[in-house]
Amino acid sequence: MELPTITAAPGTPPCGPPASGDDGWVVTRYADVVAALTDSRCVVPAAPAGAAGTLAWLRGTVSRFSPPDEHAARRALGTAAFDALDPSDLSLAAARLTGQILDGVAREDVVDVTGELARRVPVEVLAERLGLAEPAAAVAEVSAVAAAYHPGAGPAAVSRADRAVAALLAMSPPAPAETTANLLGLLVQAADATAGLIGAAVRHGLAAPDELGTAALLAEVLRLDPPVRVTRRVTTDALSLGGQAVRAGERLLLRFDAANRDPAVFPEPGRFRTDPTGAALTFGTGPRACPGQRHALALAAGVVGVLRRRCRPTEPLPTDRLEVTLP
Repeated sequence: MELPTITAAPGTPPCGPPASGDDGWVVTRYADVVAALTDSRCVVPAAPAGAAGTLAWLRGTVSRFSPPDEHAARRALGTAAFDALDPSDLSLAAARLTGQILDGVAREDVVDVTGELARRVPVEVLAERLGLAEPAAAVAEVSAVAAAYHPGAGPAAVSRADRAVAALLAMSPPAPAETTANLLGLLVQAADATAGLIGAAVRHGLAAPDELGTAALLAEVLRLDPPVRVTRRVTTDALSLGGQAVRAGERLLLRFDAANRDPAVFPEPGRFRTDPTGAALTFGTGPRACPGQRHALALAAGVVGVLRRRCRPTEPLPTDRLEVTLP
């Protein structure tokens, strides 16, 4: 059986300002994205501080949105929490919970992968391992925060996220406020991204040959259909990027989806390979690379591995709702 083909993203200049819009400079070439991620003159837009216990407080305290002078110390709080977790244990726990959920589904019934598995299992397992008192209840709260985590959320979503942050704080183990914020930040960052990876792996690879291991499947899905497609930076000083002079104060839109298909790094970039080589940039690189890459992949592998053994995709696979069927 042939693996599905994933079409490459529409062509865009390696580095240049868009003709319209306010995203600033668009960076698409692999080497240029790496350069921006590792250059100290390209910084993450920092989030302002907010009232204690609110979404604004969480955003203003986590390492993800911290300015350079606060980032390293806050990141260390998150990496310390992850260092205490064994990825293989997370994968086994995710597989076990996935199996339990599927055990409650009748034969020939349809399973909503996104709602019942991808958005639930990784967060519930990770919340339990991080010491939250009510891991199952944490899932809905983490999802509410994730929905408003990035700029642009409407007032209703922000209000719901404020309530969710308060609920998550009540579930969290005793710790300094900054430590707790960065622990919750791990859950929020894992929510949508890991769910997206699981969904893409099911959509593109559930019918793939058994000889294609789940780890290889996830690596290629991560490259070709990344759950995180872009990230942003702002320049603090003038620099050269992709042969272009970029002034201080410019916004950069770094396109992971395009960089992961750069033919200079990945020959036949649109082909779904059974022997992945080269590192996809979806988890970032440099000082702000995702601290939970191994853990996210382990959680996703636990879920996807069980689905590959026990389920078949619905035919045709719907575009608006990802479903599988128990044979």
